Amino acid sequence: MELGNLQYAQSNDILRFIIQSGKIDINDIQNRMEAMKRKEMLDKHPYKIWQGQDGKWYTYLPDGEGRKLKKRKTKKEIENIVISYWKEQIENPTVDEVFENWISKKYEREEISKATCDRYRRQYTEGFSKFGKEKIRSITEYDIEEFMISTLHDKNMTAKGFSNFRTLVFGIFKYAKKMKYISFSITEVVNDIEISRKCFRKNVRSDDELVFMDDELPRVIDYLIENEDIMNIGLLILFKSGLRIGELAALKCEDISKNIIHVHRTEICYENNGERIFEVRDFPKTEAGIRDVIIPEKYVKYVVKASQMSSGEYLFEIDGKRVRTYQFRNRLKTVCKKTGIVNKSPHKIRKTYASMLIDSGISESVVISQMGHTDIRTTKGFYYRNRNGEEKKIEIINSVENL
Repeated sequence: MELGNLQYAQSNDILRFIIQSGKIDINDIQNRMEAMKRKEMLDKHPYKIWQGQDGKWYTYLPDGEGRKLKKRKTKKEIENIVISYWKEQIENPTVDEVFENWISKKYEREEISKATCDRYRRQYTEGFSKFGKEKIRSITEYDIEEFMISTLHDKNMTAKGFSNFRTLVFGIFKYAKKMKYISFSITEVVNDIEISRKCFRKNVRSDDELVFMDDELPRVIDYLIENEDIMNIGLLILFKSGLRIGELAALKCEDISKNIIHVHRTEICYENNGERIFEVRDFPKTEAGIRDVIIPEKYVKYVVKASQMSSGEYLFEIDGKRVRTYQFRNRLKTVCKKTGIVNKSPHKIRKTYASMLIDSGISESVVISQMGHTDIRTTKGFYYRNRNGEEKKIEIINSVENL
């Protein structure tokens, strides 16, 4: 039983006894509560309390990774030291302990997946190694501001990296306020921090690194069709649907209806005792991810072939085993090498697909529906890239009237 639950149960026992006895004495209640709290603290203490041959009383207290000997003249004095120590631990935990309580409760309530929980823990380890040892009550608004700005500088963070880091800061200190460890609002603290966009590291990458260019795509598509197997068909469908790689790996044969793919699952990956676990989650990355994706009718035959090749309920299954995302990634790496293209990830396929839809003048509502986005600004801001080579760009510019 957790300490809070234990206190609640014992408090009820005391109140029940007093009510049944027909007497209500405030001092008696307070004394009983205090005695109960002392007993809880002493029961929590992992070390023996003993009297030495010199008549003094002894015990150990945790000290970092070891322990430290304490002694006092009387048993009550040594118990008071023990009680003070454990009261401090309960009422003034470290940032590490607050983070662990916060993240554990979010996971237990299924507010986040195991994969997200693992990612938060990795990000926390990277950014909070020293700050995490600080006692939560001793931290001021100024300490948080200094910590965030210095971490941004020392870690040379991108805007996205800092956003992830800020999410942890918000979570930890909002939880700390709810538990009454602190009184200030972390939202106000963070919003008052002035950070120039120049502080963020820029990841400058050319368009040809982020999408399959107009001279590369035909080579890849031809190779996938000419070397037809269930893995290559999977990549082909990825190019023709814009699915996320996790959504592709989680498709079942029942999700296909003619040229419509009903997307409502995704693969997640997390670690358990050092082992990477791949599971299918019955909902996609975002709520907008639940959607019907239309593929060109001339490619429906490849979906049918995949279902015929599959050995089980999943659309991409070999010898009774579902094809994992990393297997598709490895196959794409091989395809890029075979076609003389610099290695590009499945996410670059998704950016290529989005760019093709926008370049073709498809309505914005259809674009975000196909992509599983809620706002066209997401698609245009993060997925839309130029796919034309120099010659094609020259041709396009030369064709503009009145230029």
